[in-house]
Amino acid sequence: MGRFGFIGGRLLQMIPVVLGVTIISFFILRLIPGDHAVVMLGTHYTAARAAQLRENLGLNKPIWEQYYLFMKHLFQGNLGVSVYYRLPVSKLIEQRLPVTLWLVGYSTVIAILIGIPLATISALRKDKVVDQGIRSVFLVAFAMPAFWVGLVLILVFSLHWQVFPVSGYGDDFWQHLYNLFLPALTIALGFAAILIRTLRNSILNVLDADYVETARAKGLAHMRILHRHVLRNALLSAVTVIGVNLSFLIGSTVVIENVFALPGLGQLLASSIFTRDLSVVEGITLVFGFFVVLINLLTDVTYASLDPRVSYD
Repeated sequence: MGRFGFIGGRLLQMIPVVLGVTIISFFILRLIPGDHAVVMLGTHYTAARAAQLRENLGLNKPIWEQYYLFMKHLFQGNLGVSVYYRLPVSKLIEQRLPVTLWLVGYSTVIAILIGIPLATISALRKDKVVDQGIRSVFLVAFAMPAFWVGLVLILVFSLHWQVFPVSGYGDDFWQHLYNLFLPALTIALGFAAILIRTLRNSILNVLDADYVETARAKGLAHMRILHRHVLRNALLSAVTVIGVNLSFLIGSTVVIENVFALPGLGQLLASSIFTRDLSVVEGITLVFGFFVVLINLLTDVTYASLDPRVSYD
């Protein structure tokens, strides 16, 4: 089986996973106690309006029939209309998706820029003060809740020193880099802690390998051995770690976007859950689920491409 056959097989495996996401997101929302129509209408509730809303959304139909209609519209590319925003859900997702993608990508880049150098330094200074210091600092960073870290960063860098804005997304590339730095750093600290621990252990294992000892015996320069033999092989484990944690990063945007008031999918999802805007919640859940599955596929393909020992079979 070649690369394209491997990718095709994984794409086929995505179908039942995405189908499972639709089932879970749809039925969990319907199982929430209370009358959805009453919550959606809020202070505008009347019995007539509630009855009309149930009719429009199909909430008065059996739940399996509701799911059938949902899937029918989904295959037609119709994610429904938001009751709260009175806009197509696809339009809302299109407007908010760039913010979330920026945040996830930015966080990943920062985590890599922090994690790889510090993991290398930590491994080369094993059990010394530098190694203990790096591991201790990032162990604490990993243990602290992300929303609390975000609030501390806002207090220090936005309110006290006034270096970065409290919230906002910006209008161009450079403003995005500037405005999203604190939320991206908040996510990246926990990500970097995992990356440092994994990569450090991997580097230590590679340093003890026979081919590294052979390279030393040949008299190769230390930096050449480090770059060509050690990091090249140790980074294979980092690919898997990055791929797995990217999936968690997508979920963490829900909290961070609300802490920093970012107009992304995470903030939209949180507000839509409280207003019982079912179509929006289902649409965003599907998008998140799709990206998680896609990231896992890209991780497998990347790992197989980098490691010649891995077969596509």
